[in-house]
Amino acid sequence: MAVSTPHILVVEDDYEIATLVAKFLRANDCRVSLAKDGREMDRLLEQGRIDLLVLDLNLPGEDGLNICKRLRVHGSPLPILMLTAKGEEIDRIVGLEMGADDYLPKPFNPRELLARVRAVLRRRTMEPLAADDAGGRAFMFHGWKLDAGLRDLFSPRGAKVVVTGAEFDLLRSFCERPGRVLSRDQLLDLTQGRFAGPYERSIDVLVSRLRQKIEDDPKSPQLIKTVRSGGYLFTPRVERA
Repeated sequence: MAVSTPHILVVEDDYEIATLVAKFLRANDCRVSLAKDGREMDRLLEQGRIDLLVLDLNLPGEDGLNICKRLRVHGSPLPILMLTAKGEEIDRIVGLEMGADDYLPKPFNPRELLARVRAVLRRRTMEPLAADDAGGRAFMFHGWKLDAGLRDLFSPRGAKVVVTGAEFDLLRSFCERPGRVLSRDQLLDLTQGRFAGPYERSIDVLVSRLRQKIEDDPKSPQLIKTVRSGGYLFTPRVERA
């Protein structure tokens, strides 16, 4: 499978930061477009393929959180890496709850940004190969279908349910290990690798988002059980298709 040059859209109103990020990413085999606000971002998204969005939290007009929420509400699965100046946990958690795939607090090292960009893109592009090697391209559970080749989720009624890249990776990790208690650290390793950093609430947020989409009653989950002092347990029987 040939790997094309990824097209990164950086939405950042600080000219110096935007140009620095663009220069570094371009020097590392990325195609980069820049937008200073949500309006410019929308125009560029309409013009062509974008592989990943680097989105600043604090923007003039519509802020990054609202932009992220708007994209997800309209069904966009575009990977989003959120930038936040504050670096406080609450900002990261809210960003993840809005549908961001990852976050990076300012100030940041451009090499760390590149590493996180590559990690998100790699999780998205390499999964279909792993599915072929595993001898099946889809997981069936409780009437649901998770297509590992297309990276799509279908409800028991056959409707396509939009999931972010991070949500897909987490659900696939559960499908590959049904009936096993998986700790948060294990799930971080499985979904984010060595770029996950120290313990954070990102797994809890992603589990909550998945429950909203696949559970009959998210407040009383039956498919993804919480194990006290343990982590999470995926309870349904899983079959390969």
